[in-house]
Amino acid sequence: MTTYGMPYFLADKTGSLSGSEFTDVNDRMRLVYRCTANDSTHKAYIIYDSSVTQVPPIALDFGPDDSLGIISFGSDRSLPMKKYLSKVSMLGSSKYRKFTGLDGEECRWKNKSDEHEWTCYTSQNEIVAYYDLKLYGEPTYATSSGCCFSVEEDYGHMACEYLASLMIMRHIDAHNL
Repeated sequence: MTTYGMPYFLADKTGSLSGSEFTDVNDRMRLVYRCTANDSTHKAYIIYDSSVTQVPPIALDFGPDDSLGIISFGSDRSLPMKKYLSKVSMLGSSKYRKFTGLDGEECRWKNKSDEHEWTCYTSQNEIVAYYDLKLYGEPTYATSSGCCFSVEEDYGHMACEYLASLMIMRHIDAHNL
């Protein structure tokens, strides 16, 4: 695979928790976050990379009243979101959580750090992904909300999982969980 020495800059089409598309500004990757069910018992979403067909999708199934539910990786692995994304400390903020990725690497999401709305770090404090909101005064675009999800190029294989964990973090924040 060709490397370019720059992160994937994925423009968030809607900026919404109810579904969006994330397209790399250099057309190297396109992630989809799509709602598949929305009723009184749960809300379900699927996340996949539409530019790579052999990677199984990730499913997020939130419970009633927007509670945390289950995350599933293809048909092989499912676990409760609270267990997957656990608080860093018992007294810590719900906006600072860690998870162990499918690659075995422990990562942490933190809100409002390093000039980003959300930042994902490895256990060695290396930034691997981040999410930025639309800048104040930035014009409105027809194809983008102005929000951007970025993944360091060396971690592109983890982009779907980073997006899934980010969407859970944004859900936790939006619903004060």
